[in-house]
Amino acid sequence: MGTQKESKYFHGGCPHDCPDTCSMVYEVEDNKLIGVKGNADHPMTRGGLCVKLQDYEKRHYHPDRLLYPMKRIGPKGTKQFQRISWDEALDTIVDKWQSIIKEFGSEAIMPNSYLGNQGLVHGMNGGDSFFARLGATVTERTFCGEGSATAWLLTLGPTAGVDPESFIHSKFIIIWACNSVSTNIHHWHIVKEAQKKGSKVVVIDAYASRTAKEADWHICPKPGTDGALAMAMMHVIIEEGLVDQDYVDKYTVGFPELAELAKKRSPEWAEEITGVSANDIRKLAREYATTQPSAIRIGVALEKSWGGGQAIRAVASLPALTGAWRHVGGGILQFPVWEQPYRFDVICRPDLIPEGTQVVNNLQLGRVLTGEQKLKVPIKSMMCWNTNPVTQSTESEKILEGLKREDLFLVSAEHFISDTAAYADILLPASMGAEQEDIILSWGHLYLTYNTKCIESPGEAVPNYEIFRRLAKRFGFEEECFKWSDTECLQHYIDWNSPACKDIDLDYLKKHGYARINVGTKDNRAPHKEGKFPTPSGKCEFRIVGAKNFVAGPFRQMYEAFQPGDDIPELPDYVPSKETASANPALAKKYPLNILAPKSHGFINSSYANIENKLKAQGEQFVMIHPLDAEERGIKNGDRAKVFNDRGGFEAVSKITTDVNKGIVVTTLGYWRQLNNGVVNSVSSNAFGDMGNSPTSHDCLVEVQLA
Repeated sequence: MGTQKESKYFHGGCPHDCPDTCSMVYEVEDNKLIGVKGNADHPMTRGGLCVKLQDYEKRHYHPDRLLYPMKRIGPKGTKQFQRISWDEALDTIVDKWQSIIKEFGSEAIMPNSYLGNQGLVHGMNGGDSFFARLGATVTERTFCGEGSATAWLLTLGPTAGVDPESFIHSKFIIIWACNSVSTNIHHWHIVKEAQKKGSKVVVIDAYASRTAKEADWHICPKPGTDGALAMAMMHVIIEEGLVDQDYVDKYTVGFPELAELAKKRSPEWAEEITGVSANDIRKLAREYATTQPSAIRIGVALEKSWGGGQAIRAVASLPALTGAWRHVGGGILQFPVWEQPYRFDVICRPDLIPEGTQVVNNLQLGRVLTGEQKLKVPIKSMMCWNTNPVTQSTESEKILEGLKREDLFLVSAEHFISDTAAYADILLPASMGAEQEDIILSWGHLYLTYNTKCIESPGEAVPNYEIFRRLAKRFGFEEECFKWSDTECLQHYIDWNSPACKDIDLDYLKKHGYARINVGTKDNRAPHKEGKFPTPSGKCEFRIVGAKNFVAGPFRQMYEAFQPGDDIPELPDYVPSKETASANPALAKKYPLNILAPKSHGFINSSYANIENKLKAQGEQFVMIHPLDAEERGIKNGDRAKVFNDRGGFEAVSKITTDVNKGIVVTTLGYWRQLNNGVVNSVSSNAFGDMGNSPTSHDCLVEVQLA
């Protein structure tokens, strides 16, 4: 009989772009990851994992995984690569970059990353210090959430808001533009518990999502009209005397001006815009205002139309109007990240960025790479890590055109040869979750989450920050940060002396796997019971005077120069979309359908969209279409359809359903282009929304026909 192998268990944290940041347990045998499960002790994630993370270990050992440095030997995009050594890969990069710097200057090099990994060390900002020191172009990363962040910070300041766990005490819950069942499952479990205890759950979404179907009430406004709905709720709350006047008088700024504007925003006015009946708007406003504690959870989809920032300002103002903040379980939740003790200045090192360095935005990547957007210094090289812009950024066709440039030197640190990596000149194999130490950023709860390095990477893969350490050494950079180990990075990247970290240090995290920061408990946290908003006035700011548009620091390498800087309106209000039948009737004649592109249930953005069992569970690329729209186009259920506009198109299987209203089609984000004929971002615009340089991907008209 052979000896039975003994498993060892280690603390882990899910690294993916998700608010839940699950605390996990890795099971390891003989330096091989054999299983992953949720940490049952964690109060928020409570032992559960989403469908994406189940059998996470298989992703580590997938046969298509990139294991060695590679160089391109065929035409760009053909995935013809040859294995090389790390020395050759790094020497090639350094030599090429040095020649580019000599001829064009260091701003001709562009970093590009996002939250494919949310680790403080190896995540979105992991290479920022290196590129700051190099003098590279600064990249603004505004795929999702950044317009929400701008609107939130202007209205409420950098507060975590209502604790997601405190929703258990809420009596009236609004999930606004968030498909929690697919994208925030552990918070949804808390909402469902509150629902069982008698809380009413309302979902506001422009189609019948999985979450909407589990609500007590689904309110379905037309895409991009949420601001009108919120303003009409204000109208009812103010006109019917449902305002908590004592709270408003003590802890808000600008109520008289807001009340005057809200007089003009009646439910009848909003019905014409939103398609939601005036009676339903009145009922929603009355129930929300009079059932306390009331709580709102907003999703990033709320920002994805031209007026999304103003809509979020309006929604974020509602809890102060009604005094919901007085209560545990009352208020609004966006990103609890604002009270997390992360030291982004130490992670990003903006002090190393040369004065006057230009800024580019990742949503404008296609126009940047094709030269359509004129820059002080044109981009001659780009390095991507933790992002796949071909599928995730806008105007995919222009990005592909730019990536095909023979004079563009592309470096990609990746797990697989993604749609973007297929165009790389040098591929670098990056480590996965169990192979690297980190603390995983959370933008959905109030815990620090530790991730143990418990196995060695297969092949020659290395963690992202190790790549930047090696590059810094070859460039001769002497700053201490480029010599820190991953553990030393973690000691510097968290403000361990902050009140939030009372009784918490790195050793504690390593032992327990997670720690709740000290900002009250789910049973007593009411951060704005007596105002104390972290705004300039210390109050909730309904009205702001002289504010300028900006992107929050962590999304632009903490660099303050060249912010958007346009004027922000003094008051929140409804701002119409730009690509709709009413705004652009000529365009709507050609492309009469509004498309929405929510996150997929089976993928996390484009992660897992190449994994066979995840693809099987998610199903092939589809388009949901109303029966009347399908009938007009001769489309039957299951037919292959082409979805297109002037920017491009993609093919999808038709799903005829009343889950979408007439005039609206829905597909989901993340499918890989190399496995499909086009992707949804082939049709999306690169126009910015009204705040935070946010995307307007839900402000988009298309036509659908048989393929």
